[in-house]
Amino acid sequence: MPDSRPENIVIIGSGPAAWTAAIYAARANLNPIVFEGEPVGTELPGGQLMLTTDVENFPGFPEAISGPDLMDRMRAQAVHHGARVVSELVKQVHLTSKPFGIVPNYSAPITAHTVVIATGAAAKWIGLDNELRLALSGGGVSACAVCDGAMPFYRHKRLAVVGGGDTAMEEAMYLTKFASEVVVIHRRDSFRASKVMANRVLEHPKVRVIWNAQVTDVLGDQFITGLQLTDTETGTVSEIEVGGLFVAIGHTPNTKFLQGQLDTTEHGYLKVTAWRTETNVPGVFAAGDVIDDYYRQAITSAGTGCMAALEAERWLAHHGIGESPVLATTEAPVPLTPDSTSP
Repeated sequence: MPDSRPENIVIIGSGPAAWTAAIYAARANLNPIVFEGEPVGTELPGGQLMLTTDVENFPGFPEAISGPDLMDRMRAQAVHHGARVVSELVKQVHLTSKPFGIVPNYSAPITAHTVVIATGAAAKWIGLDNELRLALSGGGVSACAVCDGAMPFYRHKRLAVVGGGDTAMEEAMYLTKFASEVVVIHRRDSFRASKVMANRVLEHPKVRVIWNAQVTDVLGDQFITGLQLTDTETGTVSEIEVGGLFVAIGHTPNTKFLQGQLDTTEHGYLKVTAWRTETNVPGVFAAGDVIDDYYRQAITSAGTGCMAALEAERWLAHHGIGESPVLATTEAPVPLTPDSTSP
């Protein structure tokens, strides 16, 4: 690695968690550097919100805001406060010794005292050309019902959900609030979801299940109009009209570049200390969807980004770099007022 002065903090990623961490780190005068990545297929700098049209559930935007616009504003705010941005992917990190080593795709390697991993998790797609095109253009294909399903575009239409696990069941149940009908398409003859979740779907009057079927084409030019289905047992091809497609076949955390240097869950998400963001390597923190296989929301990602930056700031201070932030903890006694003891 080059013999240069280590950065205080390097943030890898460019979703809500990364930009929130950058804002907090910049305001703490840590002079953060953010590797925001570069476009690779459906993976864009800005994360999954770049595939979302109107975001209606992020506080502060009563008239909604598009996913790309929200990410642009977060990025601009981070830059305004002094964050430096590099539009490259990080292809390798060295976390076994300090300072940590960061190897970008093109520019020279750098070192850092602390690192925040906020690389998110990529939605798994069926892999059809028109599916990916419509997902990128806002044409009615999504990988997150909670993010997009309540939008006017999807209301009062027949909506399709592809998948057979608990996530697909949750997506289907959520969409029943808005759709005229929800069609769950599964390639097998039974769900792998928990019995409780599967029964809720099977018993719901708005839900219809198409068993032993695989989506082999997504129909529509500017917007989705239907799906081509192929029976997995007979090979029979059919079509169904739909006004939206929600792909719920899982997510893949973007951790390959870490090469196993950090502990992960059985599903590949980074492990962090409970109610904290520190990984098994002191000085390395993780935030956003790369640690979250449950909520997967912009607002929760932003919250963990804030936590990661504050924890990194405190870690640096404890190691003689910078000033310690003021963080209220349960260890700090709360003075009682005379009225506070009243029943």
